[in-house]
Amino acid sequence: MTTSASPDTATAAPTRPLRGVRVLDLTNVLAGPFACHQLAHMGADVIKVEARHGGDLARQLGADAELNRAHMGASFLAQNPGKRSITLDLKQPRGKEIFRRLVATADVLVENFRPGVMQRLGLGYESLLESQPRLIYCAISGFGQDGPLRDLPAYDQIIQGMSGMMSITGAPENAPYRVGFPVADTIGGLTAAMAVAGALADRHRTGGSFIDVSMLEAAMATMGWAVSNHLVAGREPRPMGNDNVTASPSGSFRTGDGLLNIAANKQEQYEAVCRVVGRPALASDPRFAERQGRLAHRAELKAELEDAMAARSADAWWKLFNDAGVPAGPVYTVPQALAHPQIAGRGLVAHFDDVPGVGRDVQVMRTGFKLDGQAPTVDSPPPTLGQHNDTILRELGYAPEDIASFQNEKIT
Repeated sequence: MTTSASPDTATAAPTRPLRGVRVLDLTNVLAGPFACHQLAHMGADVIKVEARHGGDLARQLGADAELNRAHMGASFLAQNPGKRSITLDLKQPRGKEIFRRLVATADVLVENFRPGVMQRLGLGYESLLESQPRLIYCAISGFGQDGPLRDLPAYDQIIQGMSGMMSITGAPENAPYRVGFPVADTIGGLTAAMAVAGALADRHRTGGSFIDVSMLEAAMATMGWAVSNHLVAGREPRPMGNDNVTASPSGSFRTGDGLLNIAANKQEQYEAVCRVVGRPALASDPRFAERQGRLAHRAELKAELEDAMAARSADAWWKLFNDAGVPAGPVYTVPQALAHPQIAGRGLVAHFDDVPGVGRDVQVMRTGFKLDGQAPTVDSPPPTLGQHNDTILRELGYAPEDIASFQNEKIT
């Protein structure tokens, strides 16, 4: 395995605050796997417990049909590096026995089944405390473990719609719009990882902990500014397209070549914008001189600025604005963002050579933070389905003949 890292961190030992912590990942698709992806990068030993037939549904999802058929889909590869995989039939008594033995070695269990599924299997939180009294059990679901919607299925788009997120995404003429990636799933995963890390840090904890993550509530919690405008100021949030609801000029502006985002949130920044574009008179124009006036006449101000900015490209204006103390930046495609030295030089992208089950090199994202100047890493690529069955069963004390019988009886 090789990894992309900045020169000053490439040879340093990784910082792993969760080393020695074992996490059982019973999750599928995105929210749960993304949570455990964060924990793995912080050093946890993450064991992915998968169904014998097919495993995580994400193994069959992604833009590469060949990988989907091989059960190593791009969607799976994205958030499962560094994990180990064991297959178990949790409906069989001997499968439950193996699982309970595995739970006894674990610190954390994360699952994203519908509420009640684990209880019906006889493997709910209270039951598993008999095997591991200090177990941190994290249940991720669409709506939480109680309430009138608890039993309903929920995918990212459902949550985006029900949270109000879609209602404020897009422009007035085309909203509601879905955010272009599974943001609600991702937020749910980050919320779960934060909650698990918090529970692990509780040095006074004497028993188990049950964490109930509602994707709907997690998504709404991140919408604090928009929601507070309604709760506190009585103003219903509305779609604004690429404009910032709190300031103008703040949004995306057409240039002579490409879009440029400008965030002139302060009075002095607005005045600097006027100077940079060569329209100093706009700073004293009665329509635009004060913040509320600029908000009320947003469209007129935008037309004036775009007319002036047609003289240069987005890249040229970007430098001029930043030199003048005005936050600005180009609007990139994903490939452009990945290729930028700011991303390429900080170790966000990991590279794995000749990944088993894939047959070629794979690049995936790490986390969005550094610890002590280092981008957290994992040592192994995403696992094939059941790749670590024998290894994990041996760790649990099973003899070779037991392991063979589990396979023959289609338990593992």
